[in-house]
Amino acid sequence: MYGQIKELEEKIQIESEKLAAIEQEISKAVIGQEYMIKRLIIGLLSGGHILLEGLPGLAKTLAVNTLSQTIAADFNRIQFTPDMLPADLVGTNVFNPKEGSFTPKKGPIFTNIILADEINRAPAKVQSALLEVMQEKQVTLAGQTYTLEKPFLVLATQNPIEQEGTYPLPEAQVDRFMMKLKVTYPEKQDERKLLDLITSFSQTPNIHQVISKEQILEIGNLVKDVYIDDKIKDYIVDIVDASRFPDKYNLESLKPLIEIGASPRATITLAIAAKAYAFLNGKGFVTPQDIKLIAPDVLRHRIIISYEAEAEEKTSDDIIQILLSEIPVP
Repeated sequence: MYGQIKELEEKIQIESEKLAAIEQEISKAVIGQEYMIKRLIIGLLSGGHILLEGLPGLAKTLAVNTLSQTIAADFNRIQFTPDMLPADLVGTNVFNPKEGSFTPKKGPIFTNIILADEINRAPAKVQSALLEVMQEKQVTLAGQTYTLEKPFLVLATQNPIEQEGTYPLPEAQVDRFMMKLKVTYPEKQDERKLLDLITSFSQTPNIHQVISKEQILEIGNLVKDVYIDDKIKDYIVDIVDASRFPDKYNLESLKPLIEIGASPRATITLAIAAKAYAFLNGKGFVTPQDIKLIAPDVLRHRIIISYEAEAEEKTSDDIIQILLSEIPVP
């Protein structure tokens, strides 16, 4: 086993140059926000959809746009609006008067990377149209099913639900996002660098394509080979199970704060994300620390807090931190 891990880590060192090039290109346009950039790359490596939440002006859209420019893959941006229809997303049948028949006109969802901008400004029926696409990676149009080309990735941005003109995402759809990222204000020094970049007379940063979609798929296959020990798997299951039945783990104080615990999809996703996180950090194996660092992003949208938790001003992040601090580490 040690020999296999060593061999994998040698391959990781070779591929890490390509990933470092992606980070470097994104950093030309997005100052700071390293947390967000690394998580976007994790989603890219593991094929997991990502939801970015933050106030306007925090470079969410710019980061996704720049990421797409570094990859030789098809990219579409969809601006979600309250008057949007499902057909605007997946396409529709168009009547051809010459042939007297209907022909399918594919929508913008037929691409490699989708930027679903302000996804929570569209009504529920449009959001639900994404369900099949995100899970099955296929589209049913006029009774015919089309399989989407790999890689396929939905990177969605949303403003906090307190903002005007927003619709909460259906729980079934939220669960299909691998991670939910909380995008916060940049550090003071990063904001100063941003000001210098914007106010200088130099041209807009020139972003280069540094990796092909075939190379992304190859690296994704390597990520699957990252070793995860049985004890780490048990640790993941314990964390997720404790979010459903906290009293089994002597965490009775959490029971009234949790309305719904994390789904089995959280267990699978946490293991996959931890593998990608370890890979990104040059390791061929997953450690408990990898789990602790990536778990908040995987679980925060899957643990539904109760009214009592809201009254006590507790968030899902607070509950996750308690779980991570109390569940025994292998």
